[in-house]
Amino acid sequence: MDQVKLGIIGLGNMGSGHCNNILAGLTPELKLTAAADLRQSRRDWAKETLPDDVVLFENGDQLIESGLCDAVIIATPHYEHPRLAILAFEHGLHVMSEKPAGVYTKQVREMNEAAIRSGKVFGMMFNQRTNCIYRKMHEMVQSGKYGQIKRVNWIITDWYRTQAYYNSGGWRATWDGEGGGVLLNQCPHNLDLLQWICGLPCRVRAFCHNGKWHQIEVEDDVTAYLEFPNGATGVFVTTTADAPGTNRFEITLERGKLVAEHDKLTFFELEQSERDFCFTATGGFEQPAGHEVTIELDGKNPQHVGVLNAFAGAILRGEPLVADGTEGIRGLELSNAMHLSSWTDQTVTLPIDEVLFLEKLNEHRKASKVKTEVTEATFDTSDSYGSKVSDDTDKGGVKA
Repeated sequence: MDQVKLGIIGLGNMGSGHCNNILAGLTPELKLTAAADLRQSRRDWAKETLPDDVVLFENGDQLIESGLCDAVIIATPHYEHPRLAILAFEHGLHVMSEKPAGVYTKQVREMNEAAIRSGKVFGMMFNQRTNCIYRKMHEMVQSGKYGQIKRVNWIITDWYRTQAYYNSGGWRATWDGEGGGVLLNQCPHNLDLLQWICGLPCRVRAFCHNGKWHQIEVEDDVTAYLEFPNGATGVFVTTTADAPGTNRFEITLERGKLVAEHDKLTFFELEQSERDFCFTATGGFEQPAGHEVTIELDGKNPQHVGVLNAFAGAILRGEPLVADGTEGIRGLELSNAMHLSSWTDQTVTLPIDEVLFLEKLNEHRKASKVKTEVTEATFDTSDSYGSKVSDDTDKGGVKA
């Protein structure tokens, strides 16, 4: 097999973007053979836009059962991700799921078990893991060379969205249709990166404000305090209403500080561990000596295309994925913990109480309102990833 026959389920913002990348020849080992969407308007778009040999279906179940594909991309509303993935595994298909893995960890755990039983390739669309900045942060923190983490701060408020965005689909920004707001739609990328680079916190206290800045029923403004197993602490702040927004990810280690901001990575390295200096210095106001370090980056940031090309390589040659699908549960658990903390007005310990979370989520779903103001629209998401897309290998180092 030289190419993977691929079906795309869901032709909204992300699904149509994947179609465009494939048709542009950016994923040469993937051949689009089928597509599905519940909406006639999107099937009409597909009929006008996609090649004549791409077979169209009214729903994902039909596509999965058609036998036309080796693999599927699931780009539907969030609740459907695990159900469709499980069905695809049962039909012997490889799966790439858009983020988030699902809405609640109990459902995602069942999906992961089905993936393992199937033996098929399972990937998660965590495209921010392709960013050379975050790859380098992961490498440096996980190496242990600079000691343990002391503090983590991420203010990620450049996910600005208008009311028109939320009005573009009946499922958007509802508890019953989407299962959450900024934490479940925009921030799965950031929550995944946070746990991938720093590890999962063990305790979370969060404050989620529902419809604070938009006419929606889910959260659009979040502040969370995190505690890690080694005693490190952190703060995570996000919203879809700040303009201009900020994206600053700061990690303080025993031997220095990493800062990712404005598509740059800076590092100030201490000449000795702050913990050692603190208890050996003789002066009361001295600070440990240090210096800025040049961080060598490869300059690559292929985003969704990189994830899909790795997915094809995993199927055809057993090459590594950007993100194994079973890892999606980790960032989702952090998201679930933030919601549960806000709903109960308490600090939540991880692993969370999955039964209690689902109980609270279902209460919100029961009270969810059907949206009356919907103006269906599909948007170009290419500039909404929070970082510049690049596959330039000639940039060399980036000075800190």
